[in-house]
Amino acid sequence: MKGIVFNVLEEVVVANHGEATWDDLLDAAGSNGVYTSLGSYADDQMTRLVKAASDALGLTATDVLRWFGRQAIPRFAERYPVFFTSYTSTRPFVQALNTIIHPEVRKLYTGAHCPHFDFQETDDGALLIGYKSPRKLCALAHGFIEGTADHYHEHVEVEHLKCMDQGDERCLMRMALH
Repeated sequence: MKGIVFNVLEEVVVANHGEATWDDLLDAAGSNGVYTSLGSYADDQMTRLVKAASDALGLTATDVLRWFGRQAIPRFAERYPVFFTSYTSTRPFVQALNTIIHPEVRKLYTGAHCPHFDFQETDDGALLIGYKSPRKLCALAHGFIEGTADHYHEHVEVEHLKCMDQGDERCLMRMALH
């Protein structure tokens, strides 16, 4: 996982819970906390940090990842405004992940392993979002969707219909904007 994700996680934790909490999470995760934005780090480092946060905050790992994803989007929008100013709504932004945003992420961060999404419109105007990644971080993707909707001042409901954590081949989420 790229260091920028760890950098943003640190910012989010410190902003919401203080520097001491970040230090406690690093200690509990057995991490020295030295993450460079362009560096690559083992996925288990994020797993350990999420578990430490889960234990410390009394939340599930899924809730921690969703919270982080939602809180991270404003920071990503500050760092990479071109990704966000090119769109005026959550739906086209999300639908551009595979074809526009992830290729740019791979240019910025060599070796980045981005998840793959597929999309299908529903009769009632919702968007079905398929998610596939060996990391199984669909809860983080869910949080990113919520944070993106916040960014565009929209209300979104995201429902998990299938999940890799439950043994499904891929995750399937239903996104409805109101």
